Amino acid sequence: MSVRRILVANRGEIAMRVIRAARGLGLESVLAASQADLGSLPARYADRTVCIGPARAAQSYLRVDAIVAAALGTGCDAVHPGYGFLSENAALVEACDAAALTFIGPAADQVRDVGDKLRARAIAVRAEVPINPGGAVDSPEAALSLARSVGYPVLLKAVAGGGGRGMKRIDDEAQFGELWTLARAEAQAAFGDARLYLEGFVANGRHIEVQLLGDGERVVHFGERDCSVQRRYQKLVEEACAVDLPAALRDAMRAAAVRFAQSLGYRGAGTVEFLYDADRSAFYFLEMNARIQVEHPVTEAVTGVDLVAAQIAVAGGAPLPFVQERIEFAGHAVECRINAEDAERDFRPNAGTISTAAFPTGPGIRVDTYVESGARVPPYYDSLIAKIVAHGSTRAQALTRMRRALLQCRIEGVVTNLSMQAALMADREFAAGPVTTSFFGRFIAARRDAAPLEEAVPSLA
Repeated sequence: MSVRRILVANRGEIAMRVIRAARGLGLESVLAASQADLGSLPARYADRTVCIGPARAAQSYLRVDAIVAAALGTGCDAVHPGYGFLSENAALVEACDAAALTFIGPAADQVRDVGDKLRARAIAVRAEVPINPGGAVDSPEAALSLARSVGYPVLLKAVAGGGGRGMKRIDDEAQFGELWTLARAEAQAAFGDARLYLEGFVANGRHIEVQLLGDGERVVHFGERDCSVQRRYQKLVEEACAVDLPAALRDAMRAAAVRFAQSLGYRGAGTVEFLYDADRSAFYFLEMNARIQVEHPVTEAVTGVDLVAAQIAVAGGAPLPFVQERIEFAGHAVECRINAEDAERDFRPNAGTISTAAFPTGPGIRVDTYVESGARVPPYYDSLIAKIVAHGSTRAQALTRMRRALLQCRIEGVVTNLSMQAALMADREFAAGPVTTSFFGRFIAARRDAAPLEEAVPSLA
């Protein structure tokens, strides 16, 4: 490969993951860290650490100039952006290109194409990928007219965004004025772009995404993940592969994702996300994420492929070493996101010092984390502190292993969602599976009415 030293332009568990992959490939890693992360586990694990600015992300992790200067100043020849922050920022890709640095991800035009949701919808249409009825709206009057055509309820969504920011569900015409104004304001604040589009709302839907890897010539898929357990459009639990999908529909969804990426000449790791409407046995394109995702470990568990290492190799000029027909899927995997947040207080983030961190081990268990006893969880970033992955020969075995792992996990000093995740894994509806995107709201409401979450966790003794 042309790559020999990588600047890891991120933090937390994904920084640890990239550093580990680089080390496995015999490559050096330099961590770009804010002042808040200089004493972190990733900073000690990397071959070298360079400070890129103060704690706040706008002054460090979100500065293109600081990232490029750090890479050049430490003799790096590549930049890995992880996920979040600048991972889908075309300006960073162009700055890397101008500095003769390899960006470990897709080309700038591909980042722009899929980052603009309207442009991505147009690409999906050309690639013969199904899209949800809807379209661009530039005024509340236009949105109201389109909503009448599509039928209520509908979603207003930010053209430049994702993660639920700038997204509003509208159930009737009386809500339009207020929610239109709120959606535009949120989109402008989050993305610097107030443009909106409208889609039909699928009440009984599942969030299914297909993992891809391309080298600019070929694209292969690594199966799909079910990410339907969400709170306010933020994922909490992910599974691979999706259960109880009709075989023909599963094949069609995977093929559609590959077609979409191939139409771009896509290079790198990426994920095409779909909304599966179980009532109509139909699926619709949602978006493409032009990066590695938080939930990639469940795909690695069922395929045995190191996706981050493969992503680095492709960026370094290696052709895809995979043939689609030879990619096999073994068993089932589940991932629980462990966040420093209080589920009893509307999931409020909880920063502080972790006095004790003891993570589970055992057959089929994997933990990706950046914390240890004595680690500081800063208040400046997202609340994700660990991911616990359980793999088994069946979904039932994977869930059993996950329940045991969650009960073995011990994190003290900050409030976490561990007990909520343990209660979720023991929930009868979830265990029977699959669930839709409306499930988690019902689960939380039922737990709140029945007993505090701490008391609702069953014992596996």
